[in-house]
Amino acid sequence: MKKVISILATLSVMLCTAQSVVAQKFGYVDSEYIMGKMPAYAQAQTELNNLSQTWQKEIETQKKDLDKLYRTYQAEEVLLTEPMKKKRQDEILKKEQDTKAYQNKIFGYEGQLFKKRQELTKPVQDQVFEAIEKVAKKKQLAIVFDKSGDLTMLYTNPVHDYTEFVLEELGLASEDRNQTAQKGSVKTVATPKTPAGDAIQADEDKAGAAPTSRPSTRPASRKN
Repeated sequence: MKKVISILATLSVMLCTAQSVVAQKFGYVDSEYIMGKMPAYAQAQTELNNLSQTWQKEIETQKKDLDKLYRTYQAEEVLLTEPMKKKRQDEILKKEQDTKAYQNKIFGYEGQLFKKRQELTKPVQDQVFEAIEKVAKKKQLAIVFDKSGDLTMLYTNPVHDYTEFVLEELGLASEDRNQTAQKGSVKTVATPKTPAGDAIQADEDKAGAAPTSRPSTRPASRKN
């Protein structure tokens, strides 16, 4: 008899737990779409693009200087003594090492571009996260997913889309937010790229930085 009562008690607890899980509300947002709507994010991306272009020009200038040293050495090599050749070779080697070191310092993993991206975009991301937290509390959401993150969402019901509520919290809601409409693409500013063809590009890609432009969608409908 005691065993039966124990089993019934266990089943009762499991049933209550299952009901509690089912009762929890969840939703999702598209953080990339939200940040694409924020002027501060676009301004940060513009500044990053300008810095990236400036640094890239500096590296290209250093590479031209290195190429000039090498060509000069090749042209004068037959006229140089062995000690003079050794000196020129050391100069070229040092210049090459300095150029690579500077390129890695700027565009490498956790380089200046990576740190600057964090510095400029973190305040915007924090603002978005705070707005998401407020919406979650207002709508009593236990879980909020990010549609633009690493989580793969094979199907999303618009009824669970709270993106527009977050935009409303940020004061960026669309005038037609209550209208049912087909989602359209949204253009965002491209993440600054490192010099093409350089090995450092691979390291910069690992840094993850700031969000790259991709087709994004606007919520199809609003919930009350």
